[in-house]
Amino acid sequence: MKNVKLANRYAKALYEFSLEQNSLEKVYQDSLFILNILKNNRELNFVMESPIIFNSKKSKIFAAIFGEYVDEISFRFLKLVLEKKREPALSLMLKEFAKYYYKFHHIKIADFITAQPVSEIVIEKVKLMIQEKTGATIQVKTTFNPEVIGGFIIKIDDFVFDNTILNNIYALKREFSYNIYQAGF
Repeated sequence: MKNVKLANRYAKALYEFSLEQNSLEKVYQDSLFILNILKNNRELNFVMESPIIFNSKKSKIFAAIFGEYVDEISFRFLKLVLEKKREPALSLMLKEFAKYYYKFHHIKIADFITAQPVSEIVIEKVKLMIQEKTGATIQVKTTFNPEVIGGFIIKIDDFVFDNTILNNIYALKREFSYNIYQAGF
């Protein structure tokens, strides 16, 4: 919980500063780039989280990797995170920053969970349906879960629409458990 609060404070500061400097789009693209590098480079994560490696060394590593590829605001943010020794929470900070960006642009992420892979046409129809209902720009993230059996689950923020066979079976089971009908009369 403490890391989420910390990450949120840094993300909000980065968001407000980049908005103030009219660099929100560039900083957002940089944050995606940095997150991708961190996600795909296990050794860099070990270096970041290591208390043995000095910050000066980490700073040189960050300068070599990100220096010429990211905006000045993004790079200064990375340096600040290193100075404050908050680099283990960097990924979380950038994810929290993305939430501020999405809120600013009225973008919502919809988790679309199915038992089997579905076609792009179905995904596009789901996306359009959700956009129509919410009025927001929707990005659909698909997940395949064989436990779903059939149907689908859509999750947006705190809202969950569960139209799976398993959920329908549970609903019928609950309905029959409250049924006052008794056989033999």
